[in-house]
Amino acid sequence: MSANATESNVTETNATEANAAAPAAPAAPSRPRRGPMGGHGHGPMMPGEKAKDFKGTLRKMLAFMGRFKVLLVVVFAFAIGSTIFNIVGPKVLSEATTELFNGIVAKIDGSGGIDYDRVAQILVFTLGLYVLSAACSFVQGWIMSYVSQRTCYLLRRGIAEKIDRMPFGYFERTSTGDTLSRITNDVDTLGQSLNQGVTQLITSTTTIVGVLIMMLSINPLMTLITVFILPVSAVLVMVVVKRSQKYFQAQQDTLGAINGQVEETFSGHAVVKAFGQEDATVERFNATNGRLYESAWKSQFISGLMQPIMNFVGNLGYVAVAVAGSFFAVQGIITVGDIQAFIQYVKNFTQPITQLTQVSNVLQQMAAAAERIFAFLGEPEEVPDRVSARTEDVACTVEFDHVRFGYDPEKPVIKDFSAKVGHGQTVAIVGPTGAGKTTMVKLLMRFYDVQAGAILIGGHDVREFAREDVRSLFGMVLQDTWLFRGSIRDNIRYGKLDATDEEVEAAAKAGCAHHFIQTLPGGYDFEINEDASNISQGQRQLLTIARAILADRRMLILDEATSSVDTRTEERIQRAMDNLMAGRTSFVIAHRLSTIRSADLILVMAHGDIVEQGTHEELLSLGGFYADLYNSQFVECIDEIED
Repeated sequence: MSANATESNVTETNATEANAAAPAAPAAPSRPRRGPMGGHGHGPMMPGEKAKDFKGTLRKMLAFMGRFKVLLVVVFAFAIGSTIFNIVGPKVLSEATTELFNGIVAKIDGSGGIDYDRVAQILVFTLGLYVLSAACSFVQGWIMSYVSQRTCYLLRRGIAEKIDRMPFGYFERTSTGDTLSRITNDVDTLGQSLNQGVTQLITSTTTIVGVLIMMLSINPLMTLITVFILPVSAVLVMVVVKRSQKYFQAQQDTLGAINGQVEETFSGHAVVKAFGQEDATVERFNATNGRLYESAWKSQFISGLMQPIMNFVGNLGYVAVAVAGSFFAVQGIITVGDIQAFIQYVKNFTQPITQLTQVSNVLQQMAAAAERIFAFLGEPEEVPDRVSARTEDVACTVEFDHVRFGYDPEKPVIKDFSAKVGHGQTVAIVGPTGAGKTTMVKLLMRFYDVQAGAILIGGHDVREFAREDVRSLFGMVLQDTWLFRGSIRDNIRYGKLDATDEEVEAAAKAGCAHHFIQTLPGGYDFEINEDASNISQGQRQLLTIARAILADRRMLILDEATSSVDTRTEERIQRAMDNLMAGRTSFVIAHRLSTIRSADLILVMAHGDIVEQGTHEELLSLGGFYADLYNSQFVECIDEIED
């Protein structure tokens, strides 16, 4: 998940709940979010994608699947058994053909007839072989499906648990789509490839070896003719693959581009219409669609030649075998039944070779998917907590003691930050964009740990508490609202999952959301869609505020909580917030300075340091940085009116 999505997920809850409890909340499935740049990450892997370290990934995969070694041995045994029974079938059936042929010849000569009992015995025995083959195939397929899906289950669970242990910075560096791709596309690809590829590899290899032995037992010379055809097939296949590969590459690249254009156009449909860019958008789409058409038909046509070529070469093999077999039959070297069996073996010989070429691609895709999954599982995790205190035993006082921090240690965002916040105080943090206001909140919530200095809660370093414990102190209302698909009632209840309907409605009333909820169809049972686009931005904000009120945490963090509502609603929310913050230690990040005039303490930040601190009146009287910020708002308003 992205930084924004993750930060929004912790709204009014601790981070652990945000990362882990969302799917578990009743009627509250979280929806996938796009990454910071709007992308969806890796996406489905294209055919032929290869792992960078195939052998290393294979070793990790084998180690992970060591728990299924007994089942895999059983799969191998039944797969081989199924193949052997299937291979022996034509040879046994050839005896029936020979018996019928000899019987007909004897009947014509008047020296005998067809031994139907013998033929029946052979047919029953052959049927038994094929039944055993089918039974073995069924058992190995059933077991392999269990192994592959169990592997997918364990990998998905491992990734989900890993997400909870990942440092916050990872999600700020990585798009949502990339993480989502690993838990969906990559795991699905691995599961399908494992189920199909491994079994097919065993059966194809066993079939080739077994068929070759059976053909040699019938006639070595005819076997040599069949084997001679293989290099011809291989050369032709390599030529086709070489010519089609570049077109497949171009097809995948262009498909990614066209998917991006479609997503971009539909998500920004209103903007496109507003600026009259419909024709330009269609023209750009048509150009990309044309490139996709050119690469797609060429790749499909050239790759489609493979099957006719293989059929042609295979038919040449049948002809050669039939001619050579007829010659040997006339000489009495082989029987008619042997010719029939050999022709079947020729087909059974070429088919698994084609399958092996496909299996190699499937296994490469499996390795590529596994490599990405294990790379994620091997990412560095958060430093384990060294718990020596509990937040329930401390007062809600906060002290920033010469805090220094930078996302890049060489480029500090917070250079030397010091401040003291008393119990029940409302502290406003103001300053220009990039001053480090939001970064301070992230440090306070232990999304990151300071690189120098300390943050103290109740006299204890925050690093003495469990991260979950620290975050359980805070309710959060962020500018970037986060709502999941579900009812309004469930979205508010996310702040306290065991809350009653009466408590939910009371929180909505306190947050000034009750009135607009009653105007919606179904009221509190109104269903919010995946993007929460069926309610306004201001209404979304009111719901997150109601959620924070319901959570009833000891401390509050408000990051531009009223930025998306109108002035009248802002006044009502401000009164509700004043009631909510009463008796609670509160941190308010604000750009509209008029909203924080009543704060007990205002910290003015610039370039990672506190340049001024005091009350609103004290800072205005100084005539410094804060006064310039405050007065500039009114200057901008006057300029806009004059313009």
